[in-house]
Amino acid sequence: MTSFEPQRPPEQADQGLLQRVFGFRTRLYLTWLVMLVLFAGFFLSFDLKLAIILDKLPNLIGLHLAPNGFLQGAALTLFVSVCSIVVSVLLGFVTALARLSNSAVAFGIASFYASFFRGTPLLIQILLIYLGLPQLGIVPGAIAAGVIALSLNYGAYLSEIFRAGIIGVAAGQREAALALALRPSQIFWRVTLPQAMRTIIPPTTNQFISMLKDSSLISVMGVWEVMFLAQSYGRSSYRYIEMLTTAAVLYWIMSIGLELLQSRLEKHYGKAYQARK
Repeated sequence: MTSFEPQRPPEQADQGLLQRVFGFRTRLYLTWLVMLVLFAGFFLSFDLKLAIILDKLPNLIGLHLAPNGFLQGAALTLFVSVCSIVVSVLLGFVTALARLSNSAVAFGIASFYASFFRGTPLLIQILLIYLGLPQLGIVPGAIAAGVIALSLNYGAYLSEIFRAGIIGVAAGQREAALALALRPSQIFWRVTLPQAMRTIIPPTTNQFISMLKDSSLISVMGVWEVMFLAQSYGRSSYRYIEMLTTAAVLYWIMSIGLELLQSRLEKHYGKAYQARK
């Protein structure tokens, strides 16, 4: 007897073909495309003057230097954000370790720092540093004051994210590492921290995106970043919507870059968990 494999009904065959052609990724891209078209149509209904946008776009992006010879626009926003990200990560990591230590002094300093900078508005912190430090004989530049304020503020938030990720690692992982005669430093760097990163990365990237947008607050000090230029060009041309819309798109594009970085890091630190599925 010959084996006979029943043919699938035409309806099931058509559904299988549609699933192969219009898979999840394809449907995702199509959804984004439709949303983007609707989004663009919404803003184009404002009767935007594209000539004004194209005229000011190079400065908003930062293709040209500011009159003082330094960066401006989105380039300056990225510079401030990257500097603040590096310093805030270091501050947050040290503060998290202090919160987890057995030293009452270290715990007290770390908890006081986190409480103050999480409990006061970022704008006030920026102004206190920019206007207050000169009274102590320390005169920071506007960009330096912005980086210091952003770093201190977000370092406090990141410390709680790092602390939560570290204590979220199961105690059995440390006990197993001790059974292998690993030193405490080896346990932390090779066992605890790599597992904590999977939990730490998503909220940390979320804070970085918030920092990128909150960097617009340093415009109050006259820093020529995206928001300052958008407001200045809007006042001079009486076309605020064009400039603010362009600034919003630039912030969004920079945020998408951080989202892509987050996706890559999540895949890297989630390899072990994906292999189990």
